[in-house]
Amino acid sequence: MNIISVASINPVKLEATLAGFKRMFPRKSFEVRAVKIPAPVSDQPMTDEETLEGAEARALHAMELTPEADYWVGIEGGVMDRGSHLSGFAWVVILSEGKRGIGRSGEFFLPENVAELVRQGVELGEADDRVFSRNNSKQTNGAIGLLTGDAIDRLNLYIPAVIFALIPFKNPDLY
Repeated sequence: MNIISVASINPVKLEATLAGFKRMFPRKSFEVRAVKIPAPVSDQPMTDEETLEGAEARALHAMELTPEADYWVGIEGGVMDRGSHLSGFAWVVILSEGKRGIGRSGEFFLPENVAELVRQGVELGEADDRVFSRNNSKQTNGAIGLLTGDAIDRLNLYIPAVIFALIPFKNPDLY
């Protein structure tokens, strides 16, 4: 059994990690362990770089706290200004002994009423909850689920990014 230490207690991040590993390595068994860590970057990363830095720091922190694991995963959602629009996305960093994989989710644009709250310093999940009259949407379908009517939810946004980050592990002779 391979142990995966995920630097989050968010059920969406835990489920996305396990689903990505199972898709890439269907013949292996995995156990996911949640590790609660303090946010390594601001509560709402506002740039691509800060978001990637957060995912990397999460994975490294998980490694420090659970050295017995086989893999350490950091997932960080962020936003970025693109001119007059604010977009949302996530970075995933996966570490194992001597190997590092990174992957990024798709990117989507936020409606102006949500973007304005985020620009005022409100974390995206809280902004979504206010605009859509929800509670704790970041641990369920997230902004993308709210905006697409769950055609793509937060889980399905993160799974491909986990898979992308696992490419070096699937192809060790190439990386």
